[in-house]
Amino acid sequence: MQQIYHKAILLLTTMRGYVFAATVGIAAMVFLGATLASSLLYEKLFGENARETAQEISWQNYGILTRSLETGATHAQVQALSETTKNAFSNITRLDVYRSAGLANRYGVVNLPPASAEVLQAMSSGKKVISEDEQGIRFAYPVKAQSNCLRCHAEAREGDVLGVIASHYRLEPVTPKVRIYYVGLFLLLGTLVLLIATAISAFAAGRIKVSADRFRHKVGTINSVKDFHQLDIDSVNFGFEEFNETFGHVHELVEKIRQVAVDKNVLEFEIRLLEKFIITSNVVKDWREFICSLLIEITPIIDAYALVTIFRIEEEAYECEVFWRNTPSDKTREVFEHFLHKHLEGNPMLHGSVLLNVVHNIADQKSMLADLSEHELELQTKSLVLDTPRIGGIVGIGVQSTMAQDEVRSMVIGSILTTLLNLVGSVKAIYKYTKDLEYYATRDPLTNIYNQRMFWELLGYEVGRSKRHNQHFAVMMLDLDNFKTINDRFGHQFGDLFLQAFSDILHSVVRDGDLLTRYGGDEFCIILPEANDTQAHMIAQRIVERLEAYVMPTPDGLRVKTTTSVGIAVYPQHGEDPKDLFLVADNMMYKAKRSGKNAIAIPNEDEMAEVFRQAGEKILMVQNALDQRRIVPFFQPICNAANGEIGIHELLMRIQMDDRLIVANDFIEEAESMGIVHKMDYQLIEKAFEQMREQNYQGMLFVNLSPKALIVGEFVGRVQRLAKEFDIAPERIVFEITERETVSNLSLLEKFVLDIKMQGFSFAIDDFGSGYSSFQYIKRFPVDYIKIEGEFIRNMLQDEVYLAFIKSIVTLAKELKVKTIAEFVEDADILAAVSELGIDYAQGYHISRPSQKLHTGANLN
Repeated sequence: MQQIYHKAILLLTTMRGYVFAATVGIAAMVFLGATLASSLLYEKLFGENARETAQEISWQNYGILTRSLETGATHAQVQALSETTKNAFSNITRLDVYRSAGLANRYGVVNLPPASAEVLQAMSSGKKVISEDEQGIRFAYPVKAQSNCLRCHAEAREGDVLGVIASHYRLEPVTPKVRIYYVGLFLLLGTLVLLIATAISAFAAGRIKVSADRFRHKVGTINSVKDFHQLDIDSVNFGFEEFNETFGHVHELVEKIRQVAVDKNVLEFEIRLLEKFIITSNVVKDWREFICSLLIEITPIIDAYALVTIFRIEEEAYECEVFWRNTPSDKTREVFEHFLHKHLEGNPMLHGSVLLNVVHNIADQKSMLADLSEHELELQTKSLVLDTPRIGGIVGIGVQSTMAQDEVRSMVIGSILTTLLNLVGSVKAIYKYTKDLEYYATRDPLTNIYNQRMFWELLGYEVGRSKRHNQHFAVMMLDLDNFKTINDRFGHQFGDLFLQAFSDILHSVVRDGDLLTRYGGDEFCIILPEANDTQAHMIAQRIVERLEAYVMPTPDGLRVKTTTSVGIAVYPQHGEDPKDLFLVADNMMYKAKRSGKNAIAIPNEDEMAEVFRQAGEKILMVQNALDQRRIVPFFQPICNAANGEIGIHELLMRIQMDDRLIVANDFIEEAESMGIVHKMDYQLIEKAFEQMREQNYQGMLFVNLSPKALIVGEFVGRVQRLAKEFDIAPERIVFEITERETVSNLSLLEKFVLDIKMQGFSFAIDDFGSGYSSFQYIKRFPVDYIKIEGEFIRNMLQDEVYLAFIKSIVTLAKELKVKTIAEFVEDADILAAVSELGIDYAQGYHISRPSQKLHTGANLN
């Protein structure tokens, strides 16, 4: 039963079922109403007709009986006549003649049923009385004395009531029969109506279904936006004006949707494309291959055959990279380059610029691209050109595609190009940046020889190699004599030129395979493989002689020359450890300076003992300083580069020795080799926090940490307890790790950084750009600050390579929302340049030298 009910409900939800139900329902209601009304009306008319008939018969009987009384008939005769009359009409149940009271007294009471209320009322009032109940209609007609009646009834007067003729008329119960007839008729006609309604609904639904099926078929063929644009519903006719009008509105909606519809394949492609916009090391390394693969993926959606990128490499010079989907013919390349030059000339931003070169890349070299005319390129090009270069120097990007003429797809292409613009620019910038990092991580940018970091790696490598092959090698430490005087007298720019010239002299003297490094400032180191003390001394002597003969003219016409002091150590007689060899060579270099400069020193046995004795004394000094709490905090201010406000200090370590202070560079190596540097850090941080509380200092503090602190598990917890003890919020403390010291500890560094970030501290990378892994750090760790390598800052005004490198760092940092700090800001010009480049903070002697006081407010200088 429930299943039948659900099917009936389901039928009503269809057009055919709805029309059928509506037609039958309306017909049934009309027919039922009409039947009921006609039945009631007929019953009423039938009753009225029966009453009129009864009244007419009663009046006729009254007339017959009164005429018989007028002729002198006896009561028995009258009674017999009434009986005869009653038998003649089946509906008359009684017909009686009642005497008045006077006649009853005179002639006696007639043996009749008791007089009814109607009889008594007619008797008393002299008027006819008619009443009706469920048994029928009763008539009571008074018989009044006429003039001829007075002959028999002398005592009566004319008009007196002599008696009453009463009749009782029974109404036939015909109504139930009539209703039975009407129900039968209703069923008969209802069945007919049902059949007619079924036919009408089937006809109406059939006309609608034909049009609906046609429309459904057309909709079923739509699988893409391209099919949607071909949809034609003008010919669909439902056969009803109202439906056609409603469907006209649907047609208007379809037209509007056509104007804004985007193929789901395009949207899915955009989603897939966004998933690929994650810059990884592989993407950076093979960025051209990455763009080629993107072009291949774009093809099924956009049918693009070329992607163009434009980069600014100089102020008014640009280069273009063209990525072809398939191999173009020489003619197509020529036409394309002509079109490209024309297009760039027509752009107001690029007009007058020089297009240095056009690089062609091919994604799929196995198939050829059809030849293209310049007219086709004009029609099928969608481009995006910026007013100013973005990251990586990108200024424009474009795609050649047949879809560029489609308004909707052109809009989609535009959004994809905008995303590609940022992606390609970022990848190109990081590619160039990492290439520079790879170079400058091993090279000194000023002299183009190996740097200090590389010196230690090469020295360690040479110790291992010589040990395996049982060979000698020499380490040479060189320092220019009186170079500070040259810098102070003629300026840093001239000093840099002299350092470059000295590097050239070294190149001209050493052998192929000898390793030149700039250790820092005016100090140089040379590793001489397979060289003994005699060979090393000969090379050092040639260097000294060559430098003595060199003269450099100054801009004001003077002639400048200088000398060098050289210290030599030889493996293995002077040491078998890289640090021991360097210690000996460094001490010998200072011995050469003490002996009058412009000299060469090689240690003897007594001097070797003295060198290591002094190293032992330094170790003892460090241990005593820790035990006697002679670690002293110094603070170097860091100012806001834009307004000079000081709100940050870097914490530096000093050791108090009687009346003098020893800087960290003079003892940190010994402290690290002793394994106590983290204890010195604890003491330093505790004293610094105590001073912050005493001075009510509310600024930030950068804390330099040794890599050894990374392996001390309780370090972060202990610093957190100190911060809590001295009421210093963790967000005011920034832990600073030098980049060049963390390469071999990346996993430990990652754990350390996560620990400090979870405790609310911040993280900074010092000397950013000096090592191999700058990009890896900023990609892998949640870095808050980067301190740009001071060598870059100090020389950026004299060297465009330094300046370009700094710009790349700043741009990348801004994209990643990392704050930047410039080190070695030593004069007002450098500070102004730092501010102009958008670097956030500045630090250096121009801002303030380190001191034992914490300062806030405006620039101290």
